[in-house]
Amino acid sequence: MSDSRFERCLGEVLRHEGGYADHPADPGGATKFGINRKTLARWRHVSPWSALPKSEVRDLGREEAGRIYRALYWTACGTDRLPPGIDLALFDYAVNSGPDRAVRTMQAALGVAADGVVGPVTERAAQQAEVNEIIDAICDQRLVFLQRLANFSVFGAGWTARVKDVRATAKAMVEQPTRPRSVEMTSLSGYKTYIVAAIMLLAGVAQIMGIDLPSLEGGSAGSLVLEALAVMFLRRGLKSETLRQ
Repeated sequence: MSDSRFERCLGEVLRHEGGYADHPADPGGATKFGINRKTLARWRHVSPWSALPKSEVRDLGREEAGRIYRALYWTACGTDRLPPGIDLALFDYAVNSGPDRAVRTMQAALGVAADGVVGPVTERAAQQAEVNEIIDAICDQRLVFLQRLANFSVFGAGWTARVKDVRATAKAMVEQPTRPRSVEMTSLSGYKTYIVAAIMLLAGVAQIMGIDLPSLEGGSAGSLVLEALAVMFLRRGLKSETLRQ
């Protein structure tokens, strides 16, 4: 489950990030798949980061990019322990603005200590929260932060559109509670019901034919037949109703 959630969220991040770029107004410098030169150098243990040629960024493959995203952002943010929807809103924010800032923003929305670490308290608060409200809070605060950046005039339109898309996609990922089945259906489920009803029906027919069944003395043959038929039809009706739900 965690792998499939990560891959789905990663797909959304990469849909926004695109390929290689080296925009002069971008402080991250050379970037591919949203991973800049400094991050790639840190991942590959190259120091100083400037010793990593830009060509290495240009040649970065998707598989390695995925490993970087999982280790430095997804796992670092404890994202796999959070509800669907919150995971994408947090993950995408962390990719753009750093895990620490993203986690603290989420924790503030949850009303827990904003220490930048997703521990049991944060996890429990997220599981009990109204997910759509937390998604909105994360995205709202993300926009506030972006609007304060000096290069918002250059990249602001794209950032705003991205946050809007992430908000909508995250909300579409929110799991809806499933409708519980009725107690009656559970108690009458399975083929055992039909077997019991068949025995009752055979016993009733046997009595009608004059065959003595001591264990059923005092029981009405007609009642046994009617009860058996009633159980069969009741079980079939409940099954059909459940399938329609």
